[in-house]
Amino acid sequence: MTVTDTSAASAEMPPPPPPAAITFEGKHGKNPLAEASFGALCMRLPAVIGHTARRAWEVDRTGAVLLVVCQLLTGAAAAVVLAFTARAMAHLLGSGPVSERLHEALPALIAVTAAAGVGRVGSALSSYADGRITPLLTTEADIALVSAVCRVESSAYGEDGFADRQEAAEVGVTRTRMMVQDAQRFLAALVRMIAATGVITALHWMMLPLLLLAVLPAGAGAVLSARVDYETHYLNVGDRNVRSMMRWWATYSRYGDEVRANGMTGYLLYWYRALSDRIDRRTLTAAPRMLRIVLTTSALGGVFLLATWATLAWLATTGRVALPVAATAVVAVQTTLAALSQFVIHGAAMFHTSLYLADMRTFLDMAGERAPARGELTIPDRVDEIRLDEVVYRYPGKSEPAVAGVSLTLRRGEILAIVGENGSGKSTLAKLITGILLADKGRVLWDGTDLADADPDAVWKRTALVPQNFACWPLRTRENITLGQPRTHDDGPVWEAIDAVGMREAVEKLPARLDTLLAKELWGGAELSGGQWQRLVCGRALYRRTPLLILDEPTSQMDPRGEHQIFLEIKRIASERMTIVVTHQLENTRLADRIVVMSEGRVIEQGGYEELVDGGGLFAELVALAKDR
Repeated sequence: MTVTDTSAASAEMPPPPPPAAITFEGKHGKNPLAEASFGALCMRLPAVIGHTARRAWEVDRTGAVLLVVCQLLTGAAAAVVLAFTARAMAHLLGSGPVSERLHEALPALIAVTAAAGVGRVGSALSSYADGRITPLLTTEADIALVSAVCRVESSAYGEDGFADRQEAAEVGVTRTRMMVQDAQRFLAALVRMIAATGVITALHWMMLPLLLLAVLPAGAGAVLSARVDYETHYLNVGDRNVRSMMRWWATYSRYGDEVRANGMTGYLLYWYRALSDRIDRRTLTAAPRMLRIVLTTSALGGVFLLATWATLAWLATTGRVALPVAATAVVAVQTTLAALSQFVIHGAAMFHTSLYLADMRTFLDMAGERAPARGELTIPDRVDEIRLDEVVYRYPGKSEPAVAGVSLTLRRGEILAIVGENGSGKSTLAKLITGILLADKGRVLWDGTDLADADPDAVWKRTALVPQNFACWPLRTRENITLGQPRTHDDGPVWEAIDAVGMREAVEKLPARLDTLLAKELWGGAELSGGQWQRLVCGRALYRRTPLLILDEPTSQMDPRGEHQIFLEIKRIASERMTIVVTHQLENTRLADRIVVMSEGRVIEQGGYEELVDGGGLFAELVALAKDR
């Protein structure tokens, strides 16, 4: 017996490969702001405010009105505070006894106090309105994104740029919660700024342009910094998308056994860190640019602010403004400067948010263009024939068609088996028959109605599909059968479907039977085995009782008893519908009335089981290989 030195062997092993570089090309791989001018970037703000106002009005009109009224109230209060501060200063710094000056200033001081209180109440009500609107807007944005993804044509998932645009849109959804708050603060600062500039301009015309110069560099810096931040975000979209996918797969408990037993933990952690480091490097590369922008604009702002105070001192010392006016100007400058700064800060924040919201709107538009643009013809409840005429379909980005010129007729009461080697086009053909995919050439006709002209919901209402890759929904057992489409108020049909697939005993053993959550990660949830899940998925299809039943590898995880029961049930109900079985287990095709053999997207053989076994073709070869295992 030879003993291998595992430590020496492992020392010679090559290091794990780094994550693949994600580089997107085409129109979706280009930063849409890469060539936009500074002016064009700033011109986005009115559109963002308009969009925010429309969305807020749609979700909560009362809250939107309250928000606008509060901003006007706060601005008016700020104007009153400044105006009456000027009056109070004129009295307090005038001539005469102190008591007399205080008495004369008292009405103005009372007005200032009252206006300040009104301003605080307005700010509190604004926060309340924001608290009403923001959750609704975020929810609507989230639902809009989910709805858009669910409604696109199935072929859109394979298009270049779809997945990374979706990732960018997800960031837009998270930024939606900041949209109203940014807009509210921006508008509040705008109103206060207008009020303050009116007062300060009345004091001396030179003050306003100097104050504007003092804050504009900060505004320019904020916009330019946001552009750099977005550029980094855009470069990282692809890597973040892949990282989030890998994170889900690596941490999902359903795949924990594979991760542990195959010793993948070390590599997954290495891979995750390597990709995270790549993302961080891009972020850190942008940091010096951000620093240069901030230092330059801050220096310019400081110079102009110094000039503002110097000008005010010069006006006071040369007697061009009276001492009370100069004192009022100090307060007005501080107020105006704060309002201008807030205006710039929140304007830049809105601009920053708008970049991500634009990604979300772009994706929603993109998804809208890829939503089924079909006809409105309906499909009868009873379908007697489905016919395919020279159907061709090629997946996006592929040079060869997955289905190439298939003609086929399926009649009510018939069981059709589709077989072939991997990649021969079996599952794609099933998707074309159901209208999940639309043919590039040729037609798919349900009782003479072309699926391209039919309402897709009318087609899918009459379809039951057991897909090869099915979902284990974290829902109750009942909903995993009905998929939220119960036919009756009682559970009788649900139990019939469960009995049909031999799952009654397993379901009755669940903690809450039909009310058990089928997700062990959830409190009170339970888990099924792979074969039990597959039975349950077959139960879903049988529960629907539709004219077309398609089963794609329906028993691949079942034991022989479960497999036998499923096929007996398929045979029993076959006369009421058209049944298609896609399978690699060729012995199961004995139940079929007709077998279609596919190769490279074409139908190369058709016939009964015995006929094809004796025919000497591909089917006979596959059967012989299966028996030789």
